[in-house]
Order: sequence, then C-alpha cells, then structure tokens
Amino acid sequence: MDRRHFLQSASVAASAGALTAGLASAQEGQAVQGNNVQGAVMTGASGKAPQARRFVEQRWLIDNIIRANGIDWDQPRSIYLSAPCGVEANADFAAIRSRVQKFADCAPAFEATARRREAKARAAEEAKAVVTARDNYFMAAIHWGAAQWPFDENNEQNVAYNKRKRECYASYARLADHRVEAAWIPFQGKALPAWFHLPPGYQSGRVPVVVAVPGMDSFKETGVALYGDRWLNRGFAVLTIDGPGQYESPVLGIHVSMPAWQETGRAVVDWLTARPEIDPQRIGITGASFGSLFATIAAAHEPRFMACAVISTCLEPGCHTIFEEASPTYKQRFMYMAGIADEPTFDAFCKTLTWEGHAENIRVPYLWLAGEFDELSPLEHTERLFKTLQAPRHLVVYQDCRHSVGNVPAANLGPFPPTLMADWMAARFAGVPLTSERWFVEASGQIRKTPL
Repeated sequence: MDRRHFLQSASVAASAGALTAGLASAQEGQAVQGNNVQGAVMTGASGKAPQARRFVEQRWLIDNIIRANGIDWDQPRSIYLSAPCGVEANADFAAIRSRVQKFADCAPAFEATARRREAKARAAEEAKAVVTARDNYFMAAIHWGAAQWPFDENNEQNVAYNKRKRECYASYARLADHRVEAAWIPFQGKALPAWFHLPPGYQSGRVPVVVAVPGMDSFKETGVALYGDRWLNRGFAVLTIDGPGQYESPVLGIHVSMPAWQETGRAVVDWLTARPEIDPQRIGITGASFGSLFATIAAAHEPRFMACAVISTCLEPGCHTIFEEASPTYKQRFMYMAGIADEPTFDAFCKTLTWEGHAENIRVPYLWLAGEFDELSPLEHTERLFKTLQAPRHLVVYQDCRHSVGNVPAANLGPFPPTLMADWMAARFAGVPLTSERWFVEASGQIRKTPL
C-alpha cells in the first residue's frame, strides 16, 4: 500500500515500463540483469504492499503528531539528511519543516526541493560553474532519496524518485573533488548498489576502507559528506552500500533477512579485496541505527573485517520496541524492506532479527555509541551484547540521549560522536591496542570510565 495513496504527482506519472527502462539506463550498463527490476516495479516479493495494523489504525494520530511536532516527530530526520549537504542546505530544510504538516506532505516537499536543486545544478553546469553544479547535484540527490521514504511499495513514484536520485548523484560523482564510482556488488545472482569513494588527492597505493551501512530510513548517498567528510579527511576510502532491504535494494528485489546479511559481509569484502586501491588488511565496517544490527551480523560472518563501529544502536532481539511501541511507520517500512505484506508472517519473521547466535563469532575490535534513554532499542540489549562479546570492545553511553546519538549536552560537551567513531577507527587501522572498557559521558562532558 502506498502510504500516501491519495496523493499523486503528475510530474512522475510515466508508465512502469518506461521507468524500469530508465532505471536500467541509470545503472550505466552494470551487471544488474539478474535483479529483475521489471518484476519488482509495482509490488514487493510477496506480490502485495504491506499494511501494518497500527499504521492503518493510527494514521490520524500520525498526522496530528506531525502537525504538532513537525517532520522530525519520530527522529531528527531533517538533521541527519542536512548534515552531509553542508550549510547551504539549511534553508532547504527550514522550508521543508515549515511545509510538512501531515504525512502526505513529506514526499511532495522533498520532491519540490529536489527539482529546484537539480535545475540549479544543470544551469550551473551549462555556465561552466563546476563547483556550484556538483554541490547542487549532491543536494538534489539527497532530496530525491528523502522523497522515497514515505513509499512502501515499488510504485511508479518510488521508482522514478530512485532514478532521479541515481542520476543526480552520478552527476555529482562526475564533478566531485575526489574519485567517486558507482559500484555493484555481486550478490545472489543480482547486485547490491553502492558508491565507492577514494580520498581526495589519491594517486596510487593501498589505503584503508570503511564500509558504511545506513539505517532503516537512510540511504547510501548520505554516507559521505559533500565537504569535510570524517572518513575521507583521514585518508580512508569509503564504500557506502544499500544492503539487503535498504532503500534501492528492495526496488531491485533484494530484501532483508539474516541469511542475506550474513552473505553481505563476504560479498562486500570480496569486492573490496579485488580493488588495487584497497589494503585488504585494513577493512572496517560501520553501521547506524538498524545498520548497527546489520553491520554486526556482517562482521560476525566475515573475519576479514578489521574492526566494527556502530552508533544509535538497534540491538533488541526481535525488535519489539521499535515495531510495537514506537511510530507505526517503522514497522510499515520494515515490512516493505522484508518483502512481507502479511503482518502475522512478519511478526514471525521478526524473531529472526537478532545478534544472538551470530555476534559470539566476532573477534575484532568493536565500538558502540549509544543513548542512555534509547526509545527504539532499550540500552539493556546493547549492554548485554557488550558483555557477550569476547573481542576487545568499547561501549560509550551518552547521558540523557535518546536513540539518535547527539543533540544533548553530553554529546556537545563530551566527545563528539562522529569524530569519536572516526578517530577510534583510525586508531584500529594504525594498530593501536584497544582496552576493553565502558564509558559513560555525563551531561557536563566528563567521562566515567569502567574497565571490563
């Protein structure tokens, strides 16, 4: 079911067949024939669109909450989307926050902004203003991706937005100040979509690489900042992926499951070790929010990862809190990610969403950054994983912080979370030994350290 089924955009009302052809063209002739995009255009794996009971019954409540609290009612969406774009995008997101008064406003608000940014990019490129063009192509790609979020089926609008997102990001890559390539990771006869970034000024030799796994409501194009990226600035390459079930992957018929994520780590590392630019001994993986679970599963089944670092942890086995006690949009979207339309079937599937029986295999350094009062995945589950692992490990808990780590005094006065994560990974790449301990960052910025 299109979560905004009553809202149509005439500007993208092309036929499904034409959009499918356009998508294949946008993928630049890569080996995606096995992805069967044609069969995925209008439905998920089940042939139906999901309908979570709470989403249907509480739709009126969602609209009232948005009217009262704005687009960031369930998480700081406009913050994490604007962060990679830089300060120029602040006005974009201020206008979007003002425009969105109900759920149905989300996609049109982002679509309108994406169109404006894309038009500015094309005009700038025609005028030979390369920097302005690339900046606006990047921002347009982020807005097109954000416009996809309200859809839980591969209808014409979702596929069209995905196509425009890829086209804009490819144009950014063509003009970027560092080398950026579209990457397709062979996977189960199909291909996982990704973008491969090399650090600015790269000429030759082998460099470390970070595999960046986004969260449930984010996408690979947000994984590297337009300017001042924390990974690239430290001389690391970055592979940003949409893994099984994430954003572009279900458009291509690749859905989330634990077996799929077990295989993802191996597929990604195989691809990276075949690259002459990459040091095969220094491959790290990071994950945000639901990406924390996905990265954990990938690391548990791929020993060639050197280190794993996750933030805003989503590590409750079975995921009851996020699917049954939080915003109904989470369950609705994850059903789409899993390709499951029937809610009882999905509820049974959720029991498989656990690190238990997997994470015990991890033997490489592991970092968690978590909020004291995580409302989507209670901290006790992250603490339990911390105690279960046998590898060198480091847990950092921020006082008063909710699921999204940041925007509280502890994160502002204490170690800044993204910087801490990047410096931690740099130390692992440099071979610095890790002492296992738990940090509690107080609101004052002071750190209480407890050795394991």
